[in-house]
Order: sequence, then structure tokens, then C-alpha cells
Amino acid sequence: MKEKDLLAELAAYLYSCSNAETGRTPSERELAEHFGVSRGQIRETLAILEAMRIVERRAKSGIYLTTRQASVEAMALFAKAGVPLDPIQIYETVELRKIHEIKAAELACSRASEENFERLREILDASERRLAGGEGLAKEDRDFHLEIVRATKNSMFYKVCSVYYVMGEQRLPIYFQDPERGRRSHAEHLQIFDALRRRDGNLAQALMSAHLQGAESYWKGLIGGTDETVRERPGS
Repeated sequence: MKEKDLLAELAAYLYSCSNAETGRTPSERELAEHFGVSRGQIRETLAILEAMRIVERRAKSGIYLTTRQASVEAMALFAKAGVPLDPIQIYETVELRKIHEIKAAELACSRASEENFERLREILDASERRLAGGEGLAKEDRDFHLEIVRATKNSMFYKVCSVYYVMGEQRLPIYFQDPERGRRSHAEHLQIFDALRRRDGNLAQALMSAHLQGAESYWKGLIGGTDETVRERPGS
């Protein structure tokens, strides 16, 4: 089994079979037998999961799942492995994405190249074709937002924001099942593109903020909370 495959599959397996009360998981030996690999491979993979704060290995006690302390990369790994995220984590991710992408819109106004603008135009054209065909815009939405981040010319910024879309890979198609939501999103993308093209940083930020407010409100509604209830969640 490839290392990347083992990493995702082990994370998903630990999540599914850990003790609900204590978080304790099967031992290294049991995990090695289950996956048909050596204990050394399991140990190395657990070391990665521990660095991502997914598990904690306690001497003379065992392996414990610690997903509440998991890193952003860990949540992306969970999403790829098909492990459901906590609704609060989803909301917080959307909130953090909003903060980053508003700043990205401002930076892109001064840094975007003609190549970035050409790519954004291509994505908008593809969106129009999909809307005309009655299809969702999950891929085009992701591509549009990440191209704006790419236009900041900050590779670390792009890597961080890309993680949000890995985490939302299963949710975006659901979000865009509503045709009206897709049409509204596309219209807002056109406005953002126009502001970027005119290099109006203030307008681009305002439009991006209003645009992402819709997604934030959607996920807030799903977890049944207001700003106050989100802030008062356990462990806050």
C-alpha cells in the first residue's frame, strides 16, 4: 500500500473504530494486521498523524484519537478520506476562508497579471456554459476563488487557501444543487472580476465580503446557530 493511501485510510479507520468515550484506538499490532502492512509502516504513519495532531501515542497506555486538536492539514486529510467534519469546524473553516479571500481580493487588484485575468475570464465562460446546461458550479467556483488567490503571487497564501477547498470538496456540489444559488454566485463573480479588472481594491474587498457572506450564512443555518451560539460552543 502506498504511503499516501495508508495515511488517509488509517486516519479514516482510526476515526471509525476509536472508543467513543476515551478515544482509544486499536494497537499498532492490530492496525498492522488489519492493513496487511508491517508494524514499522504503521509506526511511521502514526508519527505523521501525531504531528498533524490527529492521534496521541501514550507510553504504556495506547493510541488515542485527538481530532479536536487536529491541524488544518489533518481536516483536509479527513475530508479526502471521507471522514465527516464537525459542523462547527465547517463553519469556522468558512469563516477563516472569508477572512483570507477578502484580503486576497485586495492584493490581487495590485498584483494580478494579464494571465490571471485571462484565466478568470475562461472560468467565467465555463460557468456560463454550465449554467446554460443546468449544471452546478462547484468546480468553477473553486477555480475562480483560487485563481484570485493565485493572483496575489504569494505561494504560501495559495497553499493555505487550497486546503479550504480540499475540505469542502464534498460539500460544494451540495451547496450548488440549487440552480438559483449558482446563478446568483456567477453574477457576483462577474462583479468581482470587473472590480479586479479595474484594480479597485476597496470595491473588490467589499464585493468578496458580500459574496462569501452567503456561504457563511448557509453553513451557520445548517448548524442551527447564531454568532453567539457559535462562540459559546464547548471548548471556546
